[in-house]
Amino acid sequence: MYIPAVVGALLVVVPPVALAVKVDWPHFWSLITSSSSQTALLLSLKTAGASTLLCVLFGVPMALVLARSQARWVRWLRPMILLPLVLPPVVGGIALLYAFGRLGLIGRYLDAAGISIAFPTSAVVLAQTFVSLPFLVIALEGAARTAGADYEVVAATLGARPATVWWRVTLPLLVPGLVSGAVLAFARSLGEFGATLTFAGSRQGVTRTLPLEIYLQRITDADAAVALSMLLVAVAAVVVLAVGTRRLVGVGAG
Repeated sequence: MYIPAVVGALLVVVPPVALAVKVDWPHFWSLITSSSSQTALLLSLKTAGASTLLCVLFGVPMALVLARSQARWVRWLRPMILLPLVLPPVVGGIALLYAFGRLGLIGRYLDAAGISIAFPTSAVVLAQTFVSLPFLVIALEGAARTAGADYEVVAATLGARPATVWWRVTLPLLVPGLVSGAVLAFARSLGEFGATLTFAGSRQGVTRTLPLEIYLQRITDADAAVALSMLLVAVAAVVVLAVGTRRLVGVGAG
């Protein structure tokens, strides 16, 4: 068992190590603080934060419905909600374009009302939300199934109002899953490339996020591309450690 396990580990570990070796560390700070890089990084942080808020806003009700409802239509809807997990990002971007573009299924009516979604910064947020929402839903759904509804039923039986049950019982039980899902959604949004490029384009300061900046820098300045890639790897590593630590603490507490 150890031999295939080591081979599998090497397949995962060696590429980031090779990237770290390739980084021009003496000039790392100057490479990641150029004007275009800073603009792309700030845009990525802002859009990833906005998309994470949307994921929380829509994902919490979706996860609770999936976890608690026994309706047949909910069981059929679940695979569609989780589809972006396995859908190629470029295909997701094309789907968004045909849904919310100027001539899209919904976009044509929005355009007639003077609302344009495709290609401004809002398109980046929408694309990131599309690919990130399932991460939060699946994490929170698992937490909701584990917590069950017994405590909520007891609280309601004792006379607690629905709002009180939500704030005092349901939400505290869901916090670990909510935090893990939100962190995963933020990390996925921060690294989103294919759907963003296809649906939002690559306009500097408007839709050119850090992954798109890395792609362009790969041609014009390979050292900057490697340094920015290492920055994203570091962020992803922090996210993985944070989520893993929280889950281990939750298991230990349980």
